[in-house]
Amino acid sequence: MNSVGTLSPDLLLVTEQDEIIGTAEKMQVHYDGVLHRAFSVLIYNDRGDYLIQQRALEKYHSGGLWSNACCGHPTQPANTAAQAEQRLDEEMGFRTSLSPSFSFIYHASLPNGLIEHEFDHVFTGQYDGEIPFNPAEVMAVRWVSREELLREIATAPATFTVWFKILVDTIEKQR
Repeated sequence: MNSVGTLSPDLLLVTEQDEIIGTAEKMQVHYDGVLHRAFSVLIYNDRGDYLIQQRALEKYHSGGLWSNACCGHPTQPANTAAQAEQRLDEEMGFRTSLSPSFSFIYHASLPNGLIEHEFDHVFTGQYDGEIPFNPAEVMAVRWVSREELLREIATAPATFTVWFKILVDTIEKQR
């Protein structure tokens, strides 16, 4: 079950080239550390600040940690961007156009015994409006400048999700 109490659809298992090789149940994938497709969404305002969220404590992992605007797992092979836009609306309560930015693979053991091993597709978008976030998914939201985010990650890295730190590091290396 996901954090809002519904059955989770199977995740897409992929190769390191992002070729789909099957599907499997969400929690089993995370217990076994199997490579699967995921997406992360970065939202910026007109000043270039990041929209970050503090994940709800009830999330199956990384609850209470700060992260990017939203993330998730596509359940259909086609149109990951549309599924990312839908998830953004479900978590943050707004829609905006998203553009593909980059992809990366990461592997990380989490404190609760789960393993993240994802081929993560990163999408970006711009938004300047109200954020009526879903409290079952999100505890808090805030806008943070690039400089402040880098300072916070450097001084309190344990307060951020593992994938978000990788995302920010990747973006900084591209500058």
